[in-house]
Amino acid sequence: MGRGKLRNPHLVAHAILFAVFLGAVIFVSIKYGPAITRLMSQPEKFRTFIEAYGPLSALVYILIVALHIIIAVIPGEIVQIAGGYAFGTAAGTFYSVVGTLVGTVIVFFATRLAGYSLVEAFVSPKSLERFDFLINDPKSEIAMFVLFLVPGIPKDTLVYISGLTPIKPLRFLTICMIARFPGLLGSAYIGAHIHKKDYLPVWILSGVALVLFAVGVCARGRIVDWLHRLRKGKPETGVPPEERPSD
Repeated sequence: MGRGKLRNPHLVAHAILFAVFLGAVIFVSIKYGPAITRLMSQPEKFRTFIEAYGPLSALVYILIVALHIIIAVIPGEIVQIAGGYAFGTAAGTFYSVVGTLVGTVIVFFATRLAGYSLVEAFVSPKSLERFDFLINDPKSEIAMFVLFLVPGIPKDTLVYISGLTPIKPLRFLTICMIARFPGLLGSAYIGAHIHKKDYLPVWILSGVALVLFAVGVCARGRIVDWLHRLRKGKPETGVPPEERPSD
């Protein structure tokens, strides 16, 4: 009995945090998600919108970037390209990095505090099953780096799942930000050159990004399978992960 009573406040705190976080995300997603996505899809309107905040424009953009990490319905690439359009390559990249870091910290620690139920609310069962080896592996740093680096793999989903792993927060944030930096830089570069109406670099980089994205989408199953084998240290068996016996 005494042990149960000691656990109750902890469980209540988790339930409250889960309800507050989930409620806030649902509210913002419904009320502001579509409007933010439309605004980001029109770079010139977004530039006018962001400039209206004057000295606070960078802070507003950082908050929007953080929001898209928390709310996966807002496309990240559009947000990052809009940042490059509004601020240029260097500043746009820097603000995207800061916003991504803020959003990642919020999601990671919210997951650490609220637990598995929060992840289930935002991540599909299929994705949870696909990346369950991260949750069960105390040494999943290499796998995380590869997954965050490869285009076409849902990064925001990985942030939620990573909160369930035993990885140390600082190590995770370092891995995540280093792996995501090339994508943030490339998106800001594209946005900056769209603003300059210098379209040749835009088409070249966009073409490369599209090819990498398509390759990532087509090969992500094999990449995840390879990471499974790498963790287990087993030779390739040709048996799909879902048909293999569980550990």
